[in-house]
Amino acid sequence: MCGIAGFVQVERGGSEQRLESLIRAMTDTMVLRGPDSSGYWVDAPAGVALGHRRLAIRDLSPAGHQPMVSSCGRFVMVYNGEVYSHNEMRADLERAGRRFRGTSDTEVMLEGCAEWGVERTAQRLIGMFAFALYDRETRTLSLVRDRLGIKPVYWGSFPGLFLFGSELKPLRQHPDWQPTVDRNAVSAFMRHNYIPAPHSIYRGVRKLTPGTILTVVNGVPGAERPYWSFDDVVTRGQQQRGGHTDQSATDALDRLLNDAVSRRMIADVPLGALLSGGVDSSLVTALMQANSARPVKTFSIGFKEQGFDEAPYARAVAEHLGTDHTELYVESNHALDIVPKLPQWYDEPFADSSQLPTFLVCELTRQHVTVVLSGDGGDELFAGYKRYELGRTVWAGANVAPAWLRLPASRLARRIPVQQWDQLGRLLPKRMLPVNFGHRMHSLADRMSLGEPDGLYRQMLSHWHEPDALVRGATEPHGILWDPAAITRVPDFGERMQYYDTLTYLPDDILTKVDRASMAVSLESRVPLLDHRVVEFAWTLPQHLKWRGSESKWLLKQVLDRYVPRPLMDRPKMGFGVPFDQWIRGPLRGWADDLLSESRFARDQLLEPTLIRQRWQAHLDGANWGYPLWNVLMLHAWLDQNRGVSLG
Repeated sequence: MCGIAGFVQVERGGSEQRLESLIRAMTDTMVLRGPDSSGYWVDAPAGVALGHRRLAIRDLSPAGHQPMVSSCGRFVMVYNGEVYSHNEMRADLERAGRRFRGTSDTEVMLEGCAEWGVERTAQRLIGMFAFALYDRETRTLSLVRDRLGIKPVYWGSFPGLFLFGSELKPLRQHPDWQPTVDRNAVSAFMRHNYIPAPHSIYRGVRKLTPGTILTVVNGVPGAERPYWSFDDVVTRGQQQRGGHTDQSATDALDRLLNDAVSRRMIADVPLGALLSGGVDSSLVTALMQANSARPVKTFSIGFKEQGFDEAPYARAVAEHLGTDHTELYVESNHALDIVPKLPQWYDEPFADSSQLPTFLVCELTRQHVTVVLSGDGGDELFAGYKRYELGRTVWAGANVAPAWLRLPASRLARRIPVQQWDQLGRLLPKRMLPVNFGHRMHSLADRMSLGEPDGLYRQMLSHWHEPDALVRGATEPHGILWDPAAITRVPDFGERMQYYDTLTYLPDDILTKVDRASMAVSLESRVPLLDHRVVEFAWTLPQHLKWRGSESKWLLKQVLDRYVPRPLMDRPKMGFGVPFDQWIRGPLRGWADDLLSESRFARDQLLEPTLIRQRWQAHLDGANWGYPLWNVLMLHAWLDQNRGVSLG
């Protein structure tokens, strides 16, 4: 796990000394991504500079140092990630006559590109990666990102200047680019709690699409081209269904996951697992222990607040598997001290509240190991999120009422104020009364008026339903969630929710959260469930192997049953969260008040304050508007950390 950065400045490259000074300043902003060493390579006549920060995991010797030049001298590479198929590739390259100086996967990838080309090499990679390859002969730079978007890479093209980096911070160090906030991206952020790809918080800067290659010739980028297509995987998978029995599917997934996990256990530094006690992390840990001759090191955190503590479940799984388990009960003061620091670790506004416990468990883990495996990806691939069941149920329920009745009923329910609904709710038995009854009735009314299920799902994902009304001068960009072709590509609504999440929520929220939290403490996180072979297999499975009756993740649980007794796993699914909605009413009240003050909105002239401040007051009065307010708090806190940015 490392950090990469670079630029191509054909017209104003300058001296070698100037280029090295610039790339050094850019690269050194990512010291947490790579605390072990740094390296720089420049070609002054071409105006090219590449930089690298290293977190040494494989081949800790100088032979693994980057930027790395190929044995033929033609190609230069900087690379972030880990590749687990490099041994097979190395053997093929040696048979082709290539010779190696060290044992790093970087060198194998570099020699592969020299021998087979960038696209063929990328197609052979199993792992997580973002790399830049410069061809000195053709003056061509290629940027490549892994298939699922596990590793980040940003790029921007401006007059006479091309920039790229693992984060946005290095790009901001180049003096010839003046960053300006993209208000349209802010609008998208207000709907979600992240900025969806390909957009970034800055105008003109994009996230490289997962599974693609971007070729830059003399500083001018072409179009991104795929070397792996998730759409093709989905289409092909649906066409190949029909050959699975319960037993054959369980056996096949067991073999595939064992291989994916064992490959990711190779490291020249201490290694462990994040264990929450849920299905995904328990399965990854169980497979690690099955492939290890000694107890695997496992880590979990707990909270004293009721409803947020998963530590006892993790402890029970660890005891059954015989792992070397470490848990930490987080004191609220420590957690609260970290909240204002979150924007330092996220290059753009990011408001998944589980970013805090994710950082805390990574912080604990890094005290013991340098590499950790996690269970991310299981929900998207095997239909684990509660909202999948809710989406199916609500849409089926909405369709019971005739279309001519749904819209009038929705309007009538909307005319009754939230406060009156709350009063009516008090007539219900307490066991039947949901939290925020009035707001839930308005939300149900909105869903009744929707004409198609995809609109329902967008609404379920939305923190603010009309973000353009909140962001001044903004027009929200509409991506895959609005693409009508998705309905044809994935006809089943339940599967389509998984499809959307794999393209959006997974890379732009979940994987971004884990990458930034782990990198903030120089910890490498590996995700075996997102081995692309597992993804391809999952899409060949019919829905009854994912959903069985009311049970989600059915097939994944069948594999887990072989390693962990079912009684240890029979519990309701919990989110990985903290009681931030309570904290911003209590110990974080002063911090939140300042970020949501009238003067703050007036200073930035970015957001319309009226509705936001109404919800802040309602939250203080006992309603729960924590999630949408967290978006605003993280946006304003990020702006405080980036005062030099133009708001356009």
